[in-house]
Amino acid sequence: MTTNGELGSYLNDHLGGAHAGVEMARQLQDEIQGEAEAEVLGRLAEEIEEDLDTLQALVDTIGSTRHPIKQAAGWVAEKAHRLGVAEARTGSPHLTRLLQAESLSLGVEGKVSLWRALIEVAPSDPQLAAVDFQRLVDRALDQRRRLEVVRLAAARRAFATAD
Repeated sequence: MTTNGELGSYLNDHLGGAHAGVEMARQLQDEIQGEAEAEVLGRLAEEIEEDLDTLQALVDTIGSTRHPIKQAAGWVAEKAHRLGVAEARTGSPHLTRLLQAESLSLGVEGKVSLWRALIEVAPSDPQLAAVDFQRLVDRALDQRRRLEVVRLAAARRAFATAD
């Protein structure tokens, strides 16, 4: 059996990041509409939102409370990130997109780590045992793969030299 206090804190930390991830994914999807890599990104924002819902359900399942301060911190971090990578600051829409894709990729890597950590403790905790964490890992890895397509396309465009 896991210690719900520590597990609740851990899940809430990821919950704050997940809220930011949903917003970042929505923004990225909006910005690449009509470009070749938009199709490969697919339903990324919706999938990240589904992962957020799963995470919220886990917090509820273990009987932990949601920490609005941690969630607000995720919201603030996303808004600060948006300002930091805005085209006005980077000077290039492609560099902005590259930075957005990299930041979102880091968040997805954190989510992979979360799901893998929960795989380790799920066998000893009946509250977690019913969740298919491997499916969540696989989906996050697919999200990361698709983000890499967008990231590399943005890098090519951002750093291309005129011949």
